[in-house]
Amino acid sequence: MKITICGSLKFFDKMLGIQERLEEMGHEVLMPIEVAGLDYWSEDGSLRVTAKRAQDLISEHFRKIEKSDAVLVVNMTKGDIKNYIGANTFLELGFAHYLGKRIYLLHPIPDQPYILDEVLAIGASVLDGDVGNL
Repeated sequence: MKITICGSLKFFDKMLGIQERLEEMGHEVLMPIEVAGLDYWSEDGSLRVTAKRAQDLISEHFRKIEKSDAVLVVNMTKGDIKNYIGANTFLELGFAHYLGKRIYLLHPIPDQPYILDEVLAIGASVLDGDVGNL
């Protein structure tokens, strides 16, 4: 299966490990682009916005989703939010749903009331932290 990994780039190192595991299982994996030297933990998001615009990162990742059979959201704890799904990842979930792609969450749906109903409605499958559950 061809799988595009989605999630906050703050979890990029974890995504690399998941990519390796999925490829060992025989899957083809498409990854988000990490911009070298960009501080994804910085409070000031202006550099991230500039990079996203300059490199057309949102559209580029959408093209990867189009080519895939499924998306896997790497939703880890960020700050006080367990299993965090950010705004950009939520965009990607909606796009994948619109295209009829299979949607997997690495961990359970987060307690983020402003996206809860929509994430439940798209019918994402939860892998309980184990990509072997694909």
